[in-house]
Amino acid sequence: MSLMKVTRGFCLALAASAVFASAPSALAETITVTDIAGRTVEVEKDPSAIVLGEGRMIYSLALLDRDNPFERVVGWKDDMILYDPDAWRKYEEVFPGANDIQRLGSPYSDEWNLEAVISSGTEVVFMNLGNLLKAQESGIIEKLEAAGVATIFVDFRQDPTQNTVPSIQLLGRILDERDNADAFTDFYNAQMKRIYAKVDRIPVEDRPVVFIERAAGYNPNKCCGTFGSANLGRLVELAGGLNWGSRKFPGFGGNVSLEAVFADDPAVIIGTGANWAEANPETTAVLFGYEATEEAVQQRLSALAEREGWPELQAVKNGRFHSIYHQFYNSPYHFVAMQAFAKWLHPDLFEDLDPDATMHELHERFLPIGYSGVFWGSLNKGS
Repeated sequence: MSLMKVTRGFCLALAASAVFASAPSALAETITVTDIAGRTVEVEKDPSAIVLGEGRMIYSLALLDRDNPFERVVGWKDDMILYDPDAWRKYEEVFPGANDIQRLGSPYSDEWNLEAVISSGTEVVFMNLGNLLKAQESGIIEKLEAAGVATIFVDFRQDPTQNTVPSIQLLGRILDERDNADAFTDFYNAQMKRIYAKVDRIPVEDRPVVFIERAAGYNPNKCCGTFGSANLGRLVELAGGLNWGSRKFPGFGGNVSLEAVFADDPAVIIGTGANWAEANPETTAVLFGYEATEEAVQQRLSALAEREGWPELQAVKNGRFHSIYHQFYNSPYHFVAMQAFAKWLHPDLFEDLDPDATMHELHERFLPIGYSGVFWGSLNKGS
């Protein structure tokens, strides 16, 4: 008997046990949806037990299940705990029960605890579109399907400006929180249009070349990762800039040599950072997040700008050296990053734009946690 048959038989047996143990769910409504991968999936509406393929999906879930975004979650990956500990502690303070949620590892690796997923009565697993190929290659979708567990792909990372609204609407439909989904997507569209309405007026020759240094300083001995015309690279373009990486990469992004960046001497440099000090104590990144301070942000920005050769770049000399919260790249809140970009690239045109006020409104209207900390910054002139 093949390993696949053994695994599938085991899953089916567990699934049968789970169905028997939760017989009342037979009365639950099943709906048919098309997920962001274009797959047609039958899924239980308003499920009581879900698993998150990435812990940072809480950024989205919190917009919908506002009373307690962890209430339905029976398992997740611990990436938010490791790579955005400020946000984790913020949520943990309000929802201490989140500590009891099973940490299942990556759904695409052998470490993932499929038995725990099934025995927890999981009705649906949410995964990130960026990992669709990994999921297909690992066979996890078929294993879950055989066990009666639906798999739904959403996307806030591969093509966030196209897929955020349909992803939120899809989640709202499945979780039966459509009013909250509608309210947030209205807010999202309004915030994006504040930029779209003005960018078309900017001639190409007035759009500065922008280099995004992805995870700047995460590994002090490595440079540089950047984005192509996707994710934050796309946000730069939509905010009125010319993304340097779009000329180098047809896809999501990649690594480039420091020499190539120095040779082109881009007008604007934007690094990304987050509190990675707990996951990587050696990091010199800007530790943005809910616990960050302006003073600490300036210290880290100054250190990055003082790396060998960097003080000679025009962006550093001209006060156009910035950094932003890395986790915006995988979050429905990326419109805040786009507003910061627009203000940096065209300060006169977007004088009335206030990303800090937008961040306040986001938290006050849509999130169960308060706003604190620092999420973007610019190197002070003279630093």
